[in-house]
Amino acid sequence: MIAFAIRRFVQALGVMLVVALISFLMFRFVGDPVNQLVGVDTSPAEREALRQALGLNDPVMIQFSRFIVRAVQIDFGISYQFKQPVAALIASRLPATLELSFVSALFALAVGVPMGVYTGLYRNTLLARGFLAISLIGVSLPTFLIGILLIFVVSVNLGWLPSFGRGETVSIGGMWTTGFLTRSGLLSLILPAITLGLFQMTLIMRLVRGEMLEVLRTDYIKFARARGLSRRAVNFGHALKNTLVPVITITGLQLGSIIAFAIITETVFQWPGMGLLFLQAVQNVDIPIMAAYLLLIAFLFVAINFIVDLLYVAVDPRIRLGEARR
Repeated sequence: MIAFAIRRFVQALGVMLVVALISFLMFRFVGDPVNQLVGVDTSPAEREALRQALGLNDPVMIQFSRFIVRAVQIDFGISYQFKQPVAALIASRLPATLELSFVSALFALAVGVPMGVYTGLYRNTLLARGFLAISLIGVSLPTFLIGILLIFVVSVNLGWLPSFGRGETVSIGGMWTTGFLTRSGLLSLILPAITLGLFQMTLIMRLVRGEMLEVLRTDYIKFARARGLSRRAVNFGHALKNTLVPVITITGLQLGSIIAFAIITETVFQWPGMGLLFLQAVQNVDIPIMAAYLLLIAFLFVAINFIVDLLYVAVDPRIRLGEARR
């Protein structure tokens, strides 16, 4: 297990170095940072002095090494648009994105797994067919259209929930802001969370259903039934337990996808998270924010994959035995 974790950690470091190189190349060769920091009336001498101060005249390898060191220290420079440290901007937007992603993933799991189990066990019932129809809608419709439809129906026509914003937030320790502790914050979270988690929910439902149907046809399930075990013990004690092994992997990967692709949902609902900040950075060619966002998302993906790999080995004895033979 330790050797497996070390191998995965080394691979994760390699991935992060490649992503850091891509971020550096984007920071270094996409536009001129000096043009973003000074006005049109700045003299060539002042521009050259600024380039020297920023280290843009140094060799590329020295600049890349400096970029790596600063990234490890969570120093991504100053935003061209906001004239503030990028790390501070991301830190102020990170709680909103993580809260939205957490609630979306929780919604996808809490709804997707029971629906998948039900459609796997009772696949010919009318309710199971209704669940499959809902999953087809969730897979087919784009996220922005789902968000717009929810706003039109729930917010505009019915007036039940807010259509934009995060609502009132509470600061915890001066480092974290949350909407979980206010009524308006919780209400504002419902529509974006459903919009962002609907596709993941349908994916999990279909995955659980397919795995459930496959597991129910295996010999050990037939043997469990022949032993006289109750239907509940067979379905939930044996079949569901083995069904959830691949679900752990997919759920972990989808959690990273939820965080990375929250941009559309945050834009539709004007949710003040990292996705909306990144979109504003793209519109204004704010390279430091774009590079920091790319590194942060890559780090989250790598960290989640690393944890999922360890959980997969812990849950599945076959992988653990295979690793032990190496």
